[in-house]
Amino acid sequence: EEPTPMLSDLQARTMLSLQSAMNAKVDPNWVAARYPYMRAVVIEAAEAIEHHGWKWWKKQEKDLPQLQMELIDIWHFLLSEILLSEEGSETAALLKLTEQLESIPGSQQVDFDGKLYNLNSIELLDQLELLIALSAARKVELSVFAAIMGNCEMDWTELYCQYVGKNVLNFFRQDHGYQDGSYQKLWNGREDNAYLVEAMAEKIAQIVMLEFSVPWLKLRLGKPGAVTGSKDVGVIIERTSN
Repeated sequence: EEPTPMLSDLQARTMLSLQSAMNAKVDPNWVAARYPYMRAVVIEAAEAIEHHGWKWWKKQEKDLPQLQMELIDIWHFLLSEILLSEEGSETAALLKLTEQLESIPGSQQVDFDGKLYNLNSIELLDQLELLIALSAARKVELSVFAAIMGNCEMDWTELYCQYVGKNVLNFFRQDHGYQDGSYQKLWNGREDNAYLVEAMAEKIAQIVMLEFSVPWLKLRLGKPGAVTGSKDVGVIIERTSN
């Protein structure tokens, strides 16, 4: 079943703001540089196909957590492309993103290269291939992304939470040598994805308390497969507004 294609205004604004800040962190002149973000979508979607498994001559198991992580990476680049199409204006990008999200329920058929694709009747691998084709043609079609999300057991709230956490991790990586190649995946004997779970919990707690005026919360967050060799990594935090 396809997830409800809605993000709150705050969620959409938050993600666009975080993505703009991340792009500026990588390159302050990112708008003028006009990086090929849709090319990055092509590569990430191909990696998602690898995590799904596509070899008919070999037994392969679908790695759902890794598939979901690839979707988060894809979302980073889709947001970047939307921002770039509006010359970096977060206000204009928000209008475009909202318009595309609201059109998803009526966009279950996609016309591409003279062929009509019914998103409800094609398999996940075919949906990923369609995303690759559209991205190679520099077309952003969020209805295809939404259909892929549904088949990867992810809704928009989960996308938002995982995106915020990955964005925090990306900032951490940029601050610790990701661009010059000196970055270390292990910190004090722990993989950076373990820190990601903690960062996600903190960020989600901040957003929930801000958006819903919650004076106190207790949050448990777990991420399957976040650390090599583990089934799940989790953290429990309590926070108050004082």
